Parts: sequence; C-alpha cells; structure tokens
Amino acid sequence: MSGRQKAFLAGLVAALVVVAAVLLWPDPKEPAAAPPPPSPSPSPTPSPSPSKTYPYPYYPPGTCLLMPWISGVKDSTVTPCDQPHDAETTANVVMPDGLADDRAVNKALLELCAPSLEAVQRQQGGFDLYNNSPIVPLTKYYQQGYRDASCTVTVSNQQSDRKLTAPLHP
Repeated sequence: MSGRQKAFLAGLVAALVVVAAVLLWPDPKEPAAAPPPPSPSPSPTPSPSPSKTYPYPYYPPGTCLLMPWISGVKDSTVTPCDQPHDAETTANVVMPDGLADDRAVNKALLELCAPSLEAVQRQQGGFDLYNNSPIVPLTKYYQQGYRDASCTVTVSNQQSDRKLTAPLHP
C-alpha cells in the first residue's frame, strides 16, 4: 500500500468517526432518553394458599357442635356457642405416623387430646364434668396421609343435662 493510499484510508476512517459522533451525539435541545424502568419485583408477601380440606369433620378450636350420639343429628353440626350444644372443639392435633388400625388411631388421639380436656376441667372446676370426645378420622383417611384431627369436649354422661350453654374458653 502506497503512502497515498494510507493517507486516504486514514482520512476516510477519521471522516467516518466524525460522522458517527455527529449522528450519535444527543441534541442539546432534547434530553437523552431515560433509562428503562426497573422490572417489577415479585410481591413481598406470597398470596395465601388455599385452605386444606378434609374428607372428615375437622373444626377450629372454639367451634361448638351438636353430636350424633348425643343429639341424634346425622352428622356433627356447627351451632352457636351461646345456644345449647353437645361439644366444643378445644384443640387441633396432628397424629403421629405409624398407626396401624382403628384402636391405635383412637388411643393416640385420646392421648393427644388429653391436655386440652384437662385444661377445660381445671378452668371449669370439675374433673368429672367433661369427657374427652375427639373427632376420630377413619383409619382409611389416616392411611391416605391425613393426620390432622379435632379435639372436642362433651359434658360427662354422668351429668343430668349433657348440654353446654356457653363457650368453654380453655
């Protein structure tokens, strides 16, 4: 390449740099474009998950009920606590793994519910006034992985009136 060709190429490159700078340089009358807004971040609190449902009766503590073996209703039925009722849910518990049959499920549930029964008895002033009457899920549900159960307290069958008339508030 001759010196003349090198000079021509150098001039051409310089001209291209000047043209590019002029075309790309922002106009002083117009502000430079703002940077794009930040992408939206996920919500700091996750949306609540749907409530767990059960194929058997399961109630939150403080729920008052009419029970089939006392009131003759078909299924346990929620009722206001200020009206006569048969039972009140005092706790919810989770049964351990490894229970093999109805007897083991019943025994475990009675043991798990005993502290809430004792709390009611202490608060109400009588250790023979109430029964530990948990709502026992069928063993088939237990074997399907359901471990949650409701502890309920009923009036002792030694009492003349087996109805509760107000919340127990253990």
